[in-house]
Amino acid sequence: MQQTRQQKIARLLQKELGDIFLSVAKQHQGTLISVSEVRVSPDLSIAHAYLSIFPDNRAQEMLTIVEDNIKTIRFELGNRVRHQLRIIPELRFHHDKTIDYLENIDNLLNQ
Repeated sequence: MQQTRQQKIARLLQKELGDIFLSVAKQHQGTLISVSEVRVSPDLSIAHAYLSIFPDNRAQEMLTIVEDNIKTIRFELGNRVRHQLRIIPELRFHHDKTIDYLENIDNLLNQ
């Protein structure tokens, strides 16, 4: 269970990363990237961000692009939250597959 400070920082990072990925998605027309969840480690040094990418067939390609630009994304995040956080956590991105899971359950229930 995350503590209150971890939750506040996770919400802040989720909001700011969402804004950053909005500009990344503009560069790659036809792709939508949203940050569905951010989990911060107890020592606030690592942030795991779960990305929901639409369309799903471009998910691996977009995740590779994000991983290649992780330093730029962290720098931009640092500029945005420099007054709230002293140390910017290391970012780790994961593909969020909960929408696919929910769609699969819905298809099974409809059969």
